[in-house]
Amino acid sequence: MDIRYEKLAATLAFHSTKLNPGEKVLVHAIDIPRDMTIALVRSIRECKAIPFVQIQDGRIERESILGAESVQFETSLEWELKRMKSMDAYIAVRGSLNVFENSDLPQNDIKQAMKILKPLLDWRVQKTKWCVLRWPSSSMAQQAKMSSEAFEDFYFDACCMDYGRMTEGMEALEERMRIADQVKITGPGTDLRFSMKGINAVSCGGTYNIPDGEVFSCPVRDSVEGNITFNADTIYQGTSFSNVMLRFEKGKIVESHASSNSEKLNEILDSDEGARYIGEFAIAFNPMIMEPMQDILFDEKIAGSFHFTPGQAYEEANNGNKSQVHWDMVNIQRPDYGGGEIWFDGELIRKDGQFVPNDLQKLNPDYLLESV
Repeated sequence: MDIRYEKLAATLAFHSTKLNPGEKVLVHAIDIPRDMTIALVRSIRECKAIPFVQIQDGRIERESILGAESVQFETSLEWELKRMKSMDAYIAVRGSLNVFENSDLPQNDIKQAMKILKPLLDWRVQKTKWCVLRWPSSSMAQQAKMSSEAFEDFYFDACCMDYGRMTEGMEALEERMRIADQVKITGPGTDLRFSMKGINAVSCGGTYNIPDGEVFSCPVRDSVEGNITFNADTIYQGTSFSNVMLRFEKGKIVESHASSNSEKLNEILDSDEGARYIGEFAIAFNPMIMEPMQDILFDEKIAGSFHFTPGQAYEEANNGNKSQVHWDMVNIQRPDYGGGEIWFDGELIRKDGQFVPNDLQKLNPDYLLESV
């Protein structure tokens, strides 16, 4: 077995979910090598926890959703929710041989599946210890414009980095976001203002996602004003979007377009009322991830980026917004992407992707990579 599988599995069991003896863990393996699933089972047992395994195939899942009757989802929800309620932790490793596998699914089929199965997602996020990650594939290597070997090396470097080195800087940023009121973000095509007053902030250093490296909060629901242009391409529900622009009035997206698939963009934002309001604001700083690759679990951690998320808010940093949509859109503020600034209550927090205050400089790449 590749020793990197064992190292990653140990990170997920011992660091990300911090498993305790006797805890029941659902391993959700989607299009990944058998050896990685075995490595997870072994690491879970090393923690003296109890593994349960669900194997899933992306193409079969697509066929199951296509033209399905609501009774199929309702029945699936009934027994899957019962199983999830018996678990203490959830680890999902999601591969994809074709990131556009679901691109031709009718929007109504996707909306029906997401709406009916949302209680399962809510229970998993709110009631279990969980971690979700992608698995490297030829498809992902192509998105990243890298050879398969180079991408695999990049993947394990990013996923298995020393996340403990982020702790001090993350705690300082978390505290600043927790007490901040007025936020201003500027950059090419972006002039955005909102309040975070009274809303919590949460550090993410290798817990809920791998790779990781962000602190997230949420705007006050009706406070967002101005416009934002996202310079990282994004894939959502199997469709690719470029140069997404959103304009806000009183928290609501009142104008939205993209250089590709604008009609589909607005279809998604019209999924329900909450889809046109923001459910997350996060600042990212993983120094191993520098370029977008249209995979959100990587792109939302890009060093020097932030993401702004139409749709559902997290319970831990909640502005009350509810939606079946949660779409992380990424803006990179490093000089090679046009630069940009983030201000909290009149203080410059980050300029051109580099944190400015002394207590946050340990989140800059020079410090985080010092031990590498």
